[in-house]
Amino acid sequence: MKTIGLLGGMSWESTALYYQSINRGIAKRLGGLSSAKIVMTSVNFAEVATLQRAGDWTGLTERLTSHAQALESIGAQAILICTNTMHKVAIDVQAALSIPLLHIVEPTVTAIQAAGLTKVGLLGTQFTMAQPFLKDKYAVRGVTCLVPNAETQAEVHRIIFEELCQGVITDASRYALASACAALAQAGAQGVILGCTELTLSLKPQHVPMPLFDTTDLHAQAAVDFALS
Repeated sequence: MKTIGLLGGMSWESTALYYQSINRGIAKRLGGLSSAKIVMTSVNFAEVATLQRAGDWTGLTERLTSHAQALESIGAQAILICTNTMHKVAIDVQAALSIPLLHIVEPTVTAIQAAGLTKVGLLGTQFTMAQPFLKDKYAVRGVTCLVPNAETQAEVHRIIFEELCQGVITDASRYALASACAALAQAGAQGVILGCTELTLSLKPQHVPMPLFDTTDLHAQAAVDFALS
């Protein structure tokens, strides 16, 4: 079994889901007391969020690269950045490694295409929704991403940072997220990418009448596949 490196803490609420999902995936595939070989570094998200707000992506690249290299040095054979937003710097982080970085878009695209879809909504932080770094990567693979209007983007971003990243889950915010999905469906989306690893804490398939693509679980299962390959 290969060793997976998790670059987490952004936020720890969703990183905990990664750890759980990967271990459960290994146990399901191998049975018995089997669990994953994982090494992990967990950053202080408050510091990362401050740099995000300041637009200091160079500083963030340096920070994540240092952590990823540390994971490689202690035996990681592949790295997962456990957040959608910080995939903005994934290319630069990968360039500093001699092991693969398993990009969060790849298993998500595979699931979208397996469902026969080509146009989906994208919910996430404002960085993810407003900037092109993920939308362009989906587009290259033949998937068009629609995003909410500016007002809805701001509310989704608020829910993520002020609630979900702090473990707060409310019916009102779940309704707001479901309403955002409905608006994207009216705009032509055939499904919705939960493009923030915390969104799955609130929004589940039973809450919307369209396919949801949970990037947290899809990314974790890609790690399971790699570990057992």
